[in-house]
Amino acid sequence: MIRPTTPEDTTALIAIADVLGFQPNELDALRGMLIDYFNRDSDNFWITDDDNGPVGVAYCEPERMTNQTWNLQLIAIRLDRQGQGRGSALLRYLEQTLIANGGRMLLVETSGLPAFERTREFYKKCSYEEEARIRDFYAAGDDKIVFRKVLKAA
Repeated sequence: MIRPTTPEDTTALIAIADVLGFQPNELDALRGMLIDYFNRDSDNFWITDDDNGPVGVAYCEPERMTNQTWNLQLIAIRLDRQGQGRGSALLRYLEQTLIANGGRMLLVETSGLPAFERTREFYKKCSYEEEARIRDFYAAGDDKIVFRKVLKAA
């Protein structure tokens, strides 16, 4: 079941990110983002894929100074639950939520490194188009690739 993220999910979501290879500073940032989200009113939103406990998460925020353009900042599925369509379902749910609230476009960025090929293929499979590449963005030899999808009601 896909549902809004609750404060009780925090520990499980951090554990998912840890197993997926997030660095300690990234885990700290993620924890801080969740705390901030729960402690203030925000346009940002978090959703959780729950199957007797969190197995996935997505986080999205509006792009400043745009007309209903959003950024997917995080989508992650527990390793033992990947390849079951859960990521695609979570992304579709997020897209439909944005559409229902007037969302016009969703952007996603990821690394151009070979280790992220599966991630890039996932976005392409979900009808995202590569829109831009910024060479050496994350580090020398590690490009930032931006994917784009115009949101339309089904």
